[in-house]
Amino acid sequence: MLKENKSKEQKYLKMTINEVQDEIIEEFQAFDDWMDRYNYLIELSKDLKPYDPENRTKDNLIEGCQSKVWLHAEPEGEIIHFTADSDAIITKGIVALLIRVLSGRKAEEIKDADLYFIEKIGLKDNLSPTRANGLLAMLRQMKLYGLAYYAKQQKN
Repeated sequence: MLKENKSKEQKYLKMTINEVQDEIIEEFQAFDDWMDRYNYLIELSKDLKPYDPENRTKDNLIEGCQSKVWLHAEPEGEIIHFTADSDAIITKGIVALLIRVLSGRKAEEIKDADLYFIEKIGLKDNLSPTRANGLLAMLRQMKLYGLAYYAKQQKN
């Protein structure tokens, strides 16, 4: 499983952010109804790398989510790697999608990314209001990390 996740991650890093988003849109178009899409989100939750228990801190807990979501950003030069976990399986699938698109990218790419796939797959419209707020909170936090690391790079 870990080896499979590693090769998937390497595949996505060879693609642009928009190419990854287009692939996600295509994957979701294969499902006719939202129950199937929810089941797919559950499957995607299994793609998340194991989350280091030491990162389950208050600082990594995302405010605005009904369920608990921890997001950790690890800079490596210009690149930011994200890991995350949640106590809710659907939310875990949502954050897995965000990580698939944004992790392993340059800070500038993250801060400037237009994540159109969220609307194109109907995610925002088909989530409960609390989950939709959580999605926006996760996205906002990832973009803030991108902005913060970009600003830090510009200072150096």
